[in-house]
Amino acid sequence: MNSEFKIELISYKKMETILPLVILLNEGRFEYQILKKRLADMLAMGNYQCIGVYRDMELIGISGFWVLNKLYAGKHIEPDNVYVKPEYRSKGIGELMMNWLAEYGKQLGCEGLEVNCYAKNIKGKKFWESQGFDALGYHMIKKF
Repeated sequence: MNSEFKIELISYKKMETILPLVILLNEGRFEYQILKKRLADMLAMGNYQCIGVYRDMELIGISGFWVLNKLYAGKHIEPDNVYVKPEYRSKGIGELMMNWLAEYGKQLGCEGLEVNCYAKNIKGKKFWESQGFDALGYHMIKKF
């Protein structure tokens, strides 16, 4: 790994530090307090984790993830809320995070990684394909 960047699991005590990047990821669609509440609910489930990429002390990239087990995929890691600050993009940070998650998943006995990507996120789709992901289907949502 590039020694300029450090990847580590973010403790639940420090998990709120990801929220400024999550706000940027979602282009400000959600207020801080809404995201804070949702994050607290996710953490209460006990299955959400997040890695942070740091340059010196600055958090410059994140990838939340779930360890899941599904009938069609087996035990796997699902990266979620993957974001790298714009000024650090195209420096291999996304690939570093995915390599870290793949190794972590292997240690946990996972069979692979599964990711969702917004249909309009063309750059994201290209990134996931460059990491060896294949499109399996559509991710759909119905709000109440």
